[in-house]
Amino acid sequence: MVYRQIPADLADYPFDVIVIGAGVNGAGIARDATMRGLKVLLLDKGDISDGTSSWSSRLAHGGLRYLEYGEVGLVRESLRERERLLHNAPHLVRPMPMIVPLFDSNKRSASTIRLGMIAYDVLSFDKSLANHRMLDREQAIQRVPGLKAEGLNGAAIYYDAQVEYAERLCVENALSAQQQGAMVLTYAQVDKLLVENNTVVGVEFADLLQDGRHTAKAPVVVNVAGPWVDQVLAGLGRPVKRMIGGTKGTHIIVDAFPGAPHNASMYFEARKDHRPILIMPWNGKYLIGTTDIRYDGDLDYVTGQDDELDYLLAETNYVIPEANLTRESILFTYSGVRPLPYQKKGITGSITRRHIIYDHAPQFQGLISIIGGKLTTYRSLAEQTVDKVFKKLHKKASKSSTGRSPLPGASIDLPGFKAHLQKKYGDMPDASLDHLVRVYGSRAWDVLELAGNDPVLRATFSRETGAIGAEVIFTLQHEMAQTLSDVLLRRTMVGLDPEVGLDADVAAAKIAQTYLGWSDQRVAEEIATYRAFIQRYHPRSMDQIISAQKQPLSRPTTPAKNER
Repeated sequence: MVYRQIPADLADYPFDVIVIGAGVNGAGIARDATMRGLKVLLLDKGDISDGTSSWSSRLAHGGLRYLEYGEVGLVRESLRERERLLHNAPHLVRPMPMIVPLFDSNKRSASTIRLGMIAYDVLSFDKSLANHRMLDREQAIQRVPGLKAEGLNGAAIYYDAQVEYAERLCVENALSAQQQGAMVLTYAQVDKLLVENNTVVGVEFADLLQDGRHTAKAPVVVNVAGPWVDQVLAGLGRPVKRMIGGTKGTHIIVDAFPGAPHNASMYFEARKDHRPILIMPWNGKYLIGTTDIRYDGDLDYVTGQDDELDYLLAETNYVIPEANLTRESILFTYSGVRPLPYQKKGITGSITRRHIIYDHAPQFQGLISIIGGKLTTYRSLAEQTVDKVFKKLHKKASKSSTGRSPLPGASIDLPGFKAHLQKKYGDMPDASLDHLVRVYGSRAWDVLELAGNDPVLRATFSRETGAIGAEVIFTLQHEMAQTLSDVLLRRTMVGLDPEVGLDADVAAAKIAQTYLGWSDQRVAEEIATYRAFIQRYHPRSMDQIISAQKQPLSRPTTPAKNER
């Protein structure tokens, strides 16, 4: 198997717009633009969704807490987009009950919370989810038996939605864009914006997989690189004002623990700084987060610090006393930087979460930068951005159809689809079929068709997730994965199991070797690169990584080069 090929005559392609950044916003913009007839090039210096989109709290939420800062319009937009996600990506976005305990010590009073809930219901008048309910003290303890009883006055319960695998949401948007005609090139690092007479006319980028440099041209360039927006703007070679003032968010993943909420998330106010913290069932475990700290460090290596981990543990143990979580309870962590607008001073929580579509004209014609943006509102951001692209192209904009267009893996009747798979593939473990439907939705059928009767491709290669061998081949051949890390972390989702994929990385690489011709050298390099990357997660199974490092594996800092 060779890496994706970049056309030698790329500079002559008549693109209408070049999109830099394949996170959820960039992939969404590429999809919307392509579906409206524009010729699109989508570039990313890494893989699809290997930045901020992978490090979110994995919620499609309406932004209840944004009401506190008067962001009524953002809340309405978020609630409307949440509903669209529930319809257009039901395999990836599912309803999630949220419980808000009300304590005497809370900064926000019970009456304030209730008013917020009423406003939330009013603003989501077109929702399919139930309205909020208020619980008294006994009802709250009945719902969450482990909840701290002292000072508890009751709770509110409302509904939002969970995006269990946000990475897959990005991948399916990029896949849809590609299916509609967009060119998608990952591991293509844009380091220069081409400027002629104060007009940006294209980009130069480095091919990080096979070396070499390339040029692409278009009358409009959209810089949607998330926290890296300012780094991309440095490619202008001229001074521009700072756009991004990112804040860091860290999450921890733990096993089920005494007192943990069942079949619901808990959203509570931290004792230390009064910011909201989430305890959420996720991927068979529990996700706890997040922090909100100004960050000016290395954007390519963001990792949770001890004080952040201790903060999340202490707050959880306070609200659920029997939890008794310690550092040893943490399976792994993940951290990312929110691409918020630069604001030199002020409380981080008060920085707007509303996205900004910034037109650099007249200083630089043809250039747009995206600041901010939320997982929930990526589609509306994309629609608004593409409308602006049409204006800059002096073309009449056709109406966006993404609001009513399901993503590639969407299925009208997921339970019925799963039952059909069980009937046809009854000899396969339920865990594998469950995994396939949760990850690929209706495209699970394509994975199983690829597996055929091959015992290796039908067998599980990950004991934790039930992932099967055919997924490795499918994601490399049909989902734009280029490396082992792409396969494990952002396609099969095996890298988010409690072992962070260490139970499966060798097996996956060997499958690629057998079926796609990876050499011994490439297998070794891909495994080493993957193991080097996941150290930032602080996995509890770190001893496995240390042991693995003693093996004679090379340790490249960039993806393994293609064998020639």
